[in-house]
Amino acid sequence: MVWTPAESSQSLPGRRRFRLWPWRECFEAGLPGESMSQERAVPASAVPLEELSSWPEELCRRELPSVLPRLLSMYQHSDNWIEHIQILKVIVEMFLPHMNHLTLEQTFFSQVLPKTVKLFDDMMYELTSQARELSSQNLEIQTTLRSILQTMVQVVGALTGCVQHVCATQEPIILENIHSLPSSVLHVIKSTFVHCKNSESVYSGRLHIVSDLLQALFKEAYSLQKQLMELLDMVCVDPLVDENDDGLNMVMVIHSLLDICSVISSMDHAFHANTWKFIIKQSLKHQSVIKNQLKHKGVITNLCEDILFSFRSCLQLAEHMTQSEAQDNADYRLFQKTLKLCRFFANSLLHYTKEFLPFLSDSCCTLHQLYLQIHSQFPPSLYAARISNAQQEEIAGAFLVTLDPLISQLLAFPPFVHVVLDSKRELPYELQFPQCLLLVVIMDKLPSQPEDVQTLWCTESQASEAPARVSLLKAIFDSFEQCSGELSLPVRLQEVKSGGQAQAAVTLYQHVCVHLCTFITSFQPSLFPELDAALLGAVLRANMITSLLAMDAWCFLARYGTAELCAHHVTVVAHLIKSCPGECHQLTNLSVLLRRLFFFMAPPQQMEFIQKFPPKEAENLPLWQCISFQALPAELRREAAQEVSRVGAAQCRRWLSSGRSLAELDSLNTVLSALLAVCHSAGDALDVGQEVAVVEAGSRLWAFLNTDLVTSQPCVQWTLSLLLPLLGLFIQTLDPQLICQVVTLQASLLKVEPPDHVRLAMLDFVSSLGKLFISQDIQDTILPSLSSVFASLLADRNWLLEQHALEAFTQFAEGTNQEAIVPRCLSSEETKNKVVSFLEKTGFVDETAAARVERVKQEKGIFWESLATVTLEVAKWSSLQPYAKRARVECAGEEEYRAAVQAAIGALDAVGVLLQKSPAPDWLPTEMELLQERVEALKRRVL
Repeated sequence: MVWTPAESSQSLPGRRRFRLWPWRECFEAGLPGESMSQERAVPASAVPLEELSSWPEELCRRELPSVLPRLLSMYQHSDNWIEHIQILKVIVEMFLPHMNHLTLEQTFFSQVLPKTVKLFDDMMYELTSQARELSSQNLEIQTTLRSILQTMVQVVGALTGCVQHVCATQEPIILENIHSLPSSVLHVIKSTFVHCKNSESVYSGRLHIVSDLLQALFKEAYSLQKQLMELLDMVCVDPLVDENDDGLNMVMVIHSLLDICSVISSMDHAFHANTWKFIIKQSLKHQSVIKNQLKHKGVITNLCEDILFSFRSCLQLAEHMTQSEAQDNADYRLFQKTLKLCRFFANSLLHYTKEFLPFLSDSCCTLHQLYLQIHSQFPPSLYAARISNAQQEEIAGAFLVTLDPLISQLLAFPPFVHVVLDSKRELPYELQFPQCLLLVVIMDKLPSQPEDVQTLWCTESQASEAPARVSLLKAIFDSFEQCSGELSLPVRLQEVKSGGQAQAAVTLYQHVCVHLCTFITSFQPSLFPELDAALLGAVLRANMITSLLAMDAWCFLARYGTAELCAHHVTVVAHLIKSCPGECHQLTNLSVLLRRLFFFMAPPQQMEFIQKFPPKEAENLPLWQCISFQALPAELRREAAQEVSRVGAAQCRRWLSSGRSLAELDSLNTVLSALLAVCHSAGDALDVGQEVAVVEAGSRLWAFLNTDLVTSQPCVQWTLSLLLPLLGLFIQTLDPQLICQVVTLQASLLKVEPPDHVRLAMLDFVSSLGKLFISQDIQDTILPSLSSVFASLLADRNWLLEQHALEAFTQFAEGTNQEAIVPRCLSSEETKNKVVSFLEKTGFVDETAAARVERVKQEKGIFWESLATVTLEVAKWSSLQPYAKRARVECAGEEEYRAAVQAAIGALDAVGVLLQKSPAPDWLPTEMELLQERVEALKRRVL
């Protein structure tokens, strides 16, 4: 892929001697201020240029001291480009081979090359200035531009002769002795390549008129650079010479070649790669001398840019082959060639990073971004190109594997740690998934690292002067939480099974969870406090999936550790639950964790827990409502279940007989929740008398409820949501009239749209009616209300309620003896279709895989970031200022008001975040006005 100008109209003339101008008089007469006797013989220095060009080698060597000064003087005083190149040609071809290698810099390069560079720049300026006037009709401009290009080709050829001569010497080459040559040559090369690269725009569609000469100029510069790199490969940087002299010369060479790399990257890939190879080689060869002067950030930045460019080209070719029906061997060869280039650049980066790591503190951000950018564009990322599995494996095997040792090299480098774990750095949503993968990779590598490296990654920064950073575990949970789209699809990752052979596709959740648990097994004992803090912090998060991940990891730790450690964790969680004020998501998450951890306790530790938190004491019921009694051995289960049921029934009777104070209803709800836990998970452990006591307490409590009370009091709504599933467990023993009252109240409540948790509780109860034989005497009362309840719940638009409604209806329909009621519950065609789709296990929405990915990407980009921000703020506020316990009815109402206002504020904040990211839709102003009117109406009601 060599740069080639557009159509060529002429062929390049062959290399020939310059046409010499008649300078005999000038040369013989000498320069101003010098005189020449007409009587004496003409010296050798006065020989015409035409004759000098034909002198034999011996004569040139003998007359060098007298001829060279005159030629150099003429060169310096000449203002004609043609004259310049003629004189330069004679010097290079006839006399340069006889000059002393050690004095080349003083006698020739330092005197000639600066003027040569200026000459070339002047020609380039003229060429660029007049190029816009070029046309097929303007022969004068054509002749002028072609003449300039021919002269430039000859200048480059003369410089090539200089380089070749130095290369041919048999003596050691010290860079300081030729330092003007590389700098001048590189300047000319870069100027040439820039002009060729921009030729399409410079010549404005008339490139074909000069394309042959541009091609010749490019090839001459190409050859010159190859010759120069051969020369530089031979030079020595004298370590005894001051770094500011010899070392800086080599630094200048490397930086100039770096600039050239950025120019030729899209012109000639092989030449570009060879230039990079030379840069890396010379940097390492002279490392001890130049390491402090090199622009390491520039090297790393350019290498990363070239890696990304080649990688994207590789992906484009792979995507094209995937979309193309016919396999093109030429495309595949080009794909393999580009992939090989990717690997070369990655290996170059790896080698350079290894040798110069202490100097790369300001390049860590670039290296971090490189990893994220690559993985964001490669499957299974949502933003990846669609390429075949075969090409994915080739790219992963040939290129991505080189990124793994790069991360290994950076693990012990503190600046890289700070960049990856920077708590203030916000990544765009397309890079959140790659960040999660990177953190997992780092986590996998840490067990093989020294303890100080593990400590560096697993602890937060403590020093006030250090950049703020989080621990690795917290960063993993933070990053995981941002991968909503990847978790919801879900994306699949290839996971190597035991033995290293077979691979299985796993979800992102499975991938992170397995690697997190593996990491926990190797955790240093000194870092256990960091592990505990990270797991607890994640469990308490508002994001459900993140909390679940932390719970899974904690449960693994409980199983992997000792029985004493598990018991200790259970005790800690129990105390946290007891100290948690009021209902909040943190309490819910801790309750789930306690329930799960309790299954991993050994029986002796379970006995100790019962003794420490005896269920017969009412203050411990908040714990026992969280525990599944199935986790206890049979004898302990029977004792604990009977204690809870006995205390629970007594508490219910006490409340009913004490005046039914709403202020004490919170405590009663805790009792009901504990009774529900017992009856649900240990019903067989209760004797008949205890079951009767529970049913009696539930029946008496039901008599206390009515539609108005439930509608107006949130605490009563919780009572109802606990009573319904509790009564449903004893549906066979309930009084038929009570069943009618329950169903009737449900139908009445649905008309006023109760909260979601009440509707879910209704579904628990009505699904249990499928087990009941509905007698003839209550059918007329119960069936109309029952069909109304199912019809309303099946039509609900909340996806969670909709799913539970379908499950509950299916369970009822399969067990009921009243088959006639089933079609009456399907109130509309839409509801019928939903039920049929659910039974047939088909989706409600016909959506292709590609369309689903695009939808998830849009949702993640537009909604998730703002919603996550609002959620985190609310979670932070809740953790710092938890709701107070409700002590009076008035407080309960006030708390609900505060919750509603906070929800409204959170919604408005989310709108504000969206307005900062994208223009407002056309309908938003109208909706805001309507919202303003509703706020004003509420204000009038308050005042």
